[in-house]
Amino acid sequence: QVQLVESGGGLVQPGGSLTLSCAASGSSVSIHTMAWQRQAPGKQRELVAHIKGGGSTNYADSVKGRFTISRDNAKNTVYLQMNGLKPEDTAVYYCNARLERPPYSGSWGQGTQVTVSS
Repeated sequence: QVQLVESGGGLVQPGGSLTLSCAASGSSVSIHTMAWQRQAPGKQRELVAHIKGGGSTNYADSVKGRFTISRDNAKNTVYLQMNGLKPEDTAVYYCNARLERPPYSGSWGQGTQVTVSS
């Protein structure tokens, strides 16, 4: 089962940028659907973006045009480039992996805090 470690969170001013990283070990990210999800205080966890093993991507409407998910197979790492950050992007961001073949197992990282505030 893949193990995931997120990094790159922090405090940023509105309009700023951050890049989150999700380093995987134990299995290749290229055979997983890799996703970033976030959870703000008092809200349910929501999907931000995902990238499938074949490379296709999908984004929540709230981040389209501002966030970009990408994958480096050589480094076994997935990234989330976040531009034009807004206060409503403040949340704990989690990396998630779901194996695209049996047993379709899933894994979560520990999360990284992103705070957008002036």
